[in-house]
Amino acid sequence: MTIDLAEAARRGDDDAFALLIGEHLAGMRAVAIAMLGPVGEADDVVQDAVLTALGKMATLRDPAAAGPWLRAIVRNNCRMLRRSPRAVPVADPEPLLAAESGADEILHRAVTRDWVRHALAALPGPTREVTVLRYFTEHSSYTAIAEVCAVPVSTVRSRLRDGRSALRHALREAASAAYADARAADVSARRDAEATVAAGERGDFARHVTDVFQPDAEILMSGRPVGDVRSILGMMEYTHHAGVGKRVRDVVVSGDVMVWETDFLNPRHDPAHCPPGLVWLHDIVEGRTRRLRLAYRRLQPAEM
Repeated sequence: MTIDLAEAARRGDDDAFALLIGEHLAGMRAVAIAMLGPVGEADDVVQDAVLTALGKMATLRDPAAAGPWLRAIVRNNCRMLRRSPRAVPVADPEPLLAAESGADEILHRAVTRDWVRHALAALPGPTREVTVLRYFTEHSSYTAIAEVCAVPVSTVRSRLRDGRSALRHALREAASAAYADARAADVSARRDAEATVAAGERGDFARHVTDVFQPDAEILMSGRPVGDVRSILGMMEYTHHAGVGKRVRDVVVSGDVMVWETDFLNPRHDPAHCPPGLVWLHDIVEGRTRRLRLAYRRLQPAEM
């Protein structure tokens, strides 16, 4: 049963994902309680793991290992929580998927990717940025999010907690609302990302950039201003002349927030020339990027 559900969920079947979580939710919560104790943080970590799994289900290679994979996400979240300084909460966050309120029923009934993404669009911009990065990209560790958003890890954590609370209410309202197809928006944004990367590979980025960026777009790298769009042109030219290819890994859109994840394809003679990839956090105004925050995507095996 688990194998069939995991295989279907990996292909994007949200009902199968909901049933899969229902089968393993108790085991996930048991891991969290064993590592953190029977406190509110255990449920918080499980909720975090559910949304992480929702965004990363396609990466599960072995459907038979779905249970251990889900529990591993919980364990990694617990380890990361124990390593991080504990912020003093200003209020107890209201759980998005409280175990005692029928999380499996909620998931089975309504939590689909499009629904979640539509609800995300209702969150405040800074909260939405960290939530999109956390649950729908590989640039998802607290430290990685803090780097690209140029905020402390404690701020990332507090925004995520606020986001989970607000998202719970937004999800309920979005359940009966009409909404645009988020996948269609992703397809369009991915075409833009791939066209941008291809322009850089052809050496035609300067002409293409006016279609994607505002004329006065601000560019930041790891939170530090690096100039205008010409700085991206310089980076494209540098990697191109070094024989480093580029590939779009994933694209996520939520309202005026867009994230591109790209891979660097280093040449065989210089396999460590560039880090594994780059995350591009776009702030969109009138259909074009007004501010772009960049950060290198590095391997972080201990964090989810």
